[in-house]
Formats: sequence, C-alpha cells, structure tokens
Amino acid sequence: MYKNKDLIQELVDYIKKNSKKGYTKDSMRWALINQGYSKIEVDRALKKAEEDFAGTDQEMKVKQSTEYINSAQKSTIDNSPPKKGWRKWFGL
Repeated sequence: MYKNKDLIQELVDYIKKNSKKGYTKDSMRWALINQGYSKIEVDRALKKAEEDFAGTDQEMKVKQSTEYINSAQKSTIDNSPPKKGWRKWFGL
C-alpha cells in the first residue's frame, strides 16, 4: 500500500505540473493510461489533484465538448436536407 501512495503522489505531481502548462484533465488522463497506469490509479490521482487545486486559485482545465464555429464558417454551412439517389451525384 505504501508503494501505491508514492505512485499516486507522483501522478498528482505530474498532473499539477502539466495542468499549469495548459493541458486538459482529459488529455492527461489518457496520456497516463496509454503509458500503462491503471484507470483506478489515474482517477485517484486526478481526484487528489482536484482537491489540492480546490484550496488554491488555480483550476484544472476541462476540455469543452462543444466545438465553436466562427461566423465565417457558420454562413457557409448548408442546412438543406441531404440529396437522394442520382441527384447527389450530379449536384441537382
């Protein structure tokens, strides 16, 4: 169990350091999992890091699930229903 606490603290330190660099919580989570750490260890470390950040002015960044479209792109989006059959091939 002692070894596990050291590992969790190392992960917490990694998360804090990279959060200050601007990495999102989700990207750090998957980076650690892809490096071979278990999901349980990573989730515990993220929870501990969030608790540590709660006492400071800093906050962990969370990736927004919505994508923003600027006004130039918004005007070029075609909202018409999809064309069926041979019409889509000939642009009619």
